[in-house]
Amino acid sequence: MASLDPNISDTRPIIRQLDEGAINRIAAGEVVERPASAAKELIENALDAGAHRVAIDYADGGKTLIRVEDDGCGMTEDDLPLALSRHATSKIDGSDLLNIHTFGFRGEALPSLGAVGRLTIASRAEGAQGVEIFVTGGKVSASKPAALNKGTTVTLRDLFYATPARLKFLRTDRAEAQAISDVVKRLAMAEPFVQFILRDVSGGDQGREVFRADAEQGDLFSALHGRLARVLGREFAENALAIDAEREGLHLTGYAALPTYSRGSALAQYLFVNGRPVRDKLLVGALRGAYFDFLSRDRHPAAALFIDCDPSLVDVNVHPAKSEVRFRDPGLARGLIVSALRHALAEAGHRASTTVANATLGAMTPEPTGARVYQMDRRPTAPTTASFQETKPVWGRVETPEPQDAPEPVEDQDYPLGTARGQVHENYIIAQTANGMVIVDQHAAHERLVYEKLKQQMAENGVARQALLIPEIVELSAGDCARLMDTAEDLEKFGLGIEPFGGGAIAVRETPAILGQIDAKAMVLDILDELSDQNSSNTLQARIEAILSRVACHGSIRSGRRMRAEEMNALLREMEATPHSGQCNHGRPTYVELKLSDIERLFGRT
Repeated sequence: MASLDPNISDTRPIIRQLDEGAINRIAAGEVVERPASAAKELIENALDAGAHRVAIDYADGGKTLIRVEDDGCGMTEDDLPLALSRHATSKIDGSDLLNIHTFGFRGEALPSLGAVGRLTIASRAEGAQGVEIFVTGGKVSASKPAALNKGTTVTLRDLFYATPARLKFLRTDRAEAQAISDVVKRLAMAEPFVQFILRDVSGGDQGREVFRADAEQGDLFSALHGRLARVLGREFAENALAIDAEREGLHLTGYAALPTYSRGSALAQYLFVNGRPVRDKLLVGALRGAYFDFLSRDRHPAAALFIDCDPSLVDVNVHPAKSEVRFRDPGLARGLIVSALRHALAEAGHRASTTVANATLGAMTPEPTGARVYQMDRRPTAPTTASFQETKPVWGRVETPEPQDAPEPVEDQDYPLGTARGQVHENYIIAQTANGMVIVDQHAAHERLVYEKLKQQMAENGVARQALLIPEIVELSAGDCARLMDTAEDLEKFGLGIEPFGGGAIAVRETPAILGQIDAKAMVLDILDELSDQNSSNTLQARIEAILSRVACHGSIRSGRRMRAEEMNALLREMEATPHSGQCNHGRPTYVELKLSDIERLFGRT
């Protein structure tokens, strides 16, 4: 603190009307946080103009140049100066701020960019003459004729030159360029029928093409699948499940990856509301909640999900950068995501990610240690006669399995997980499929099967409760008490019985019997923390299912147990019939599938 009372002064402060330049610079501070923010505003303007092709160039991480060229509807000579006025827009008429169908609607982006950089806009509408206008530090020049095709080209140079203090807070050129690339890829996922080209023109000339996504063809799902394969990679597309669900006016579409295709961070989570990329805690929490039973806490699901609804059901005007939204019924949006994803994961059955097989093949490929030496090139190190002398065995005896331990041959190989052919180290089942082989971790697989049975029994019979002889009283604030009581019915389903006890206190009268003796106050506070952070809580369910997971671990087939052929085949058939059997309780795969072509490639036969 500069002084004990920094806001107390002997002179009365005077209210002043700020000039237009200061107003635009303040608005730019809210809208334009970094070069990527400027690129986002300009690309969204191009998409709102109906562009089918958007080309983005940048230099030095966007600090010295950002240029966005589109083939949209363009602007006339009369429209162009008006577009540089604050709160002037063609996207809404101002009568209904909840009926928004476009990316932009405030009319702040162009004047804000012109206030902090050197802005040039060249545009031509259909049947009109091309026109160009310049803005430098908020000062607008007169428009003049320009030669260009239909569409608009916006060039922003020397971003923040008018507010040099902001330049000190920018990151390195590489980091800012990565942020621009991320913005472009998110918008490319939202608009699969639009072509996007991103180039780094640092140093002049034509530059280097960083990203390119050509316009996709076909219906929405096939176009989205192709675009996601281009943006997120072929592996994501191969291991993603199509999502299509609807509930009370909300329509959820997109793709969500299998649990075995989890990531080490939440960077591969892309959420869109009415085509707008958002980073919303409610939606992220719902995505996490849908996978929490399949992934450990240090793993994160990968998904690209799109919620479409009537604009009146969601408010997009709650954040300066429009990166957050507010649903009229948040619980409906969360429930739709959780139920749709869990249904898709259940339908996937025993399916596991193909990346598991790729990792296995990579581990099995020997690394070259030097130039290959052939037998004919070797020089004998001893007299030739020594080669014919009897030598002692090096590898020892190879045990032949007893006939009763060998699996009986079964001709039917049409099962997805094949037919058991043997057991390795009393822990791994080797099965032959119609076009390859499968290696199953018998303990992890059976553990998941037992766990799913326990969960089903709990869902059918409910969670057994134990009544506390003396109810535990937990003192809370009035707001926390109200928030907790709103979820009392859901908590009761998992065996936690609570009721108000006057003021901000609650009484815990029942706890889940399976948890044994617990600290009820600590659990209530944990549930409250999760409610405050994500508007929902999985704490109680997670604790109960953690107990079920431990019970399943102790009740499953142990490693080191020799299994008969019929037991191994029975385990494979049960895996095929049980949802989520492709991963263990911690998200690790329970089996690896190798195609015959992969095996032949290992031996160089392809």
